[in-house]
Formats: sequence, structure tokens, C-alpha cells
Amino acid sequence: MPTGAFLAVDVGTSSSKGVLVGPTGEILRTATRAHDVDRPAPGHVEMDAETWWSELRDLAHELTADLAPGVQHRADVPGDLEVAAVGVSGMGPCVLLTDEAGTPLRPTILYGVDTRATAQVARLDAELGRHAILESCGSALSSQAAGPKIAWVREHEPDVYARARRLFMPASYLAFRLTGEYVLDHHSASQCTPLYDPAALGWHPGRVDHVAPGLELPPLRWAGDAAGRTREALAGVPAGTPVITGTIDAWSEAVSVDARHPGDLMLMYGTTMFLVATVPAPLRSPTLWGTVGAFPGTHNLAGGMATSGAVTAWLRDLTGADYPELLAEAAASGPGARGLLMLPYFAGERTPVQDPDARGAVVGLTLAHTRGDLYRAALEATAFGVRHNIETMCDAGATIDRVIAVGGGTQGDLWTQIVSDVTGLPQVVPTRTVGASYGAAALAAGLVSPGGRAVDVSAWNPPAAVREPNPSLRALYDERYRLYRDLYPASLDVVHALARQRRPEGAAS
Repeated sequence: MPTGAFLAVDVGTSSSKGVLVGPTGEILRTATRAHDVDRPAPGHVEMDAETWWSELRDLAHELTADLAPGVQHRADVPGDLEVAAVGVSGMGPCVLLTDEAGTPLRPTILYGVDTRATAQVARLDAELGRHAILESCGSALSSQAAGPKIAWVREHEPDVYARARRLFMPASYLAFRLTGEYVLDHHSASQCTPLYDPAALGWHPGRVDHVAPGLELPPLRWAGDAAGRTREALAGVPAGTPVITGTIDAWSEAVSVDARHPGDLMLMYGTTMFLVATVPAPLRSPTLWGTVGAFPGTHNLAGGMATSGAVTAWLRDLTGADYPELLAEAAASGPGARGLLMLPYFAGERTPVQDPDARGAVVGLTLAHTRGDLYRAALEATAFGVRHNIETMCDAGATIDRVIAVGGGTQGDLWTQIVSDVTGLPQVVPTRTVGASYGAAALAAGLVSPGGRAVDVSAWNPPAAVREPNPSLRALYDERYRLYRDLYPASLDVVHALARQRRPEGAAS
């Protein structure tokens, strides 16, 4: 009897990551394809969807080509291994508009890092009622919501919109290219505010007609449900292999570390920082995102910072140093970054600030400061942003019992330790921090498990370490956090004026 393995691919902001996972959760192979986003105008962040499909094909060949019939297996996998199911996930919520055949009509507008639709947010708030949207959808309109971005295309590119028939996100587009099936998961739909009704678990007909007339929105399934089966063989993936519907990367990442129980908070260290709290019942916050979860009957309160790893990458590129050097120098800088304080709003800010015109700032600079101090200040700034989000979640009624860290930023212990020191919360670091692709593989395993049950991810991926906060730093970081919270309103008029000066002539404020 062949041994089942699971191929999964996640499309992220800076790369696509593939993983081949064995039947008990062991990681057999991983591969990555780096890519860039396009920034055609201030506040616009886009990608060509064909990149996702090309990278999925490349990753599938690298990870599974030798699993095809008649091909000699490499020594790192059992000789009887075959791909039993495929998982997909990706950044979101994104807006990819296609014709009825699924051919993209324009580049994909990315999630909350794209802030172009501020005028559409304001108009829809006025037309539909900001409070009514929050109460009925779980989230207020913001740069994160997909609905205003669809409205932006309708207003600014009417010829494109006139031909648009279908709406995709990265995971659903990959599932479509693999299977030919047009579906979307409920969680992703719940981030299409104001188009989704979480109480009815379906599209809201009146608001769809108001915001996105003419679009044929997809049938909805849960993340781990089958989208369909592969239409043709791809490398070592046979034709007829089941493919999950998939979901947004942060929710797949939460699956990867079993952060799906009330009281759990998944903290994703990536290009952006993302937080997903699982709550026993729907919660509402005007500055966070209330969503349905990846599984039936689950609810989340989520937050996301517009940058985190993006700032550290910027500093790496700016200084020419590599990450090990910068981390060593940041550790030597010590708590407080020798008097530096940074706002990490280098791409505006999502939650809980919800200000696309927020900007980064570094204060306290002297001629004595070094790149290590700047790097330490960047790590501390993201930690202050995490604390701000967690406090806002708790103010909305969430209870945080367990924090689970995941993502590339968990490699090494400095960044996670700083976050625990700033928040005062321990963080569980699991054995495997591969991320969303691993969660997608776990969901794929559920398609072929007995009775179609989800796999026990806690057995697949047990805890490896716990970052405990250092109580001796609490007073220092409490004071720095107070200054951090004061700095944004104190600099607001200046940074908003600078943001206005950077807008293209004629753009809405």
C-alpha cells in the first residue's frame, strides 16, 4: 500500500513556500521561490497572479518530480511514497478579478498593505452606515477589507470591471488552476467586508449588488473542504488528487501550530505581523477584525501590523549587513536600544491604529547610535505594536490564555524574547515553524484521513520551547511602551502632511 504524503504551497508577500509532509507530520522537503510585489503608485501594492501559478508548478517539480511513476526516488523519502492530497493557502484578503474563464484582467490588489481605497471606505461607510457594517459583518471597513478595493476598480477602471465576472484570492486561484473549481472558503469571504454575512454564513445579496454588481461570487466552503481534484498530473502529483479549498495564510498558519481553541493567540512573525485570537463567540471591535474561523463553528478576533519583517529587511538592505550580524549587534545594544524609539508604521498601519497615512519614525537619534541600535529599536517597535493589539483584543472581550509563535521571525530567540518581555506573556514556540504551508498540509491530510477528520496537529507539531518574559525588564518596557503610545498622536499632524505631499496629483485624501 503506498504511503501518503501531502504537498502544500503557500503564497506570501515576499515568497511562495512549498512543503512535502509525511503521513505523521514529518517535514520531508521544503522549497521557496522569492518574489517581489509591484508598487505602481503610493499606497498601491499589487502582484501578477500568474506568478503564483508558475511558482506552484516550480515548487511541485522540485518537491515531488521523483515521486512520479517510473522515476527513481531520492534517498530522503521512502520508496513507496506518493502524494495523497494537496494543500493551498495565501496572503489575503486580496482582490483578483477575472473573466468568466478565470483569466486575470489586472494585477491582484493585495491585502491591507494596499491603502488605495480610502475614498471608497469613506463613501461606503456613509452609504451603508459604519456602525451597521461593524455590527453585521464583524469588522469595520478599512484598508484590509476587500469590498472597497472592488469598488475602487469599478470606479477607476470601469472597462476592466465591465469584463469582471469572478473574484479570487491566492489560495482559491491556485485551487482553481489545479482543479477547475471556482470556490472560496468562509473565512476569506468574511474578510470581504461588507459583502459577507457571518450570521447567515453566506454572501449578503443586497450589499453585493450595491458594491460589486455583476460579479458572480464563488460558492463557499470551509478551508479543509475539498475544492476538487487535480485535472492533470503535475510532477509527482497524480491526476485526480484531492485539493483543499484553502484559506488566508495567517489562518493556515494558526492551523499549523494548533492555535484553534478559545483562549489561543497565534502570533505570526513574517513580512507583516499577524495576530489571530480564537474566541468562543463573535466579538466586535472598531479597530480589529472579527471573522469566522477556518473551521465550522469557530470565531476569531484578529489584528495585523502593516510591517514587521519588512522593516528589518529594509534595515538589512540599507546597511548591507546580514541578519546574523544585525541580530548580534541588536543583542549587544540591549533593552531600550540605547535610547532609541521607533514607530514601525513604514507602510501605514493596520490594527489597531487603522491609519493608512501613518508613517515610520525614529526618535532619540544621536551621532553615537549604531545600526545595531536601529535594529534593536525595530524589534522593540514591533513588540510594542503587538502589545497594543493584544491590549485592544482584551478590551474587546478576548481572553488570552496561550500565545503560540510561528513564522520565520521565530528562528533564533532574540525577537520572540523581546516580544515576551514587552507584553509580559510567555510564548510557546512549536517544534516546526514552517508556517502556513504546513497548516495547509495538515488540512490536506484531513481529506484522506479516516472519516475525513482533521489531523491532530498537536501530535504533528508539539511545543519545543517557551519564551518566558524577564520580570526585571517590565518597568523599563512599561515606560517605553507609554512613550511609544504617546509618539503616534504627537507626530500625527506632521506625518499626515508628509503623506499628503506624496500622493499622486488629484488622488483623494
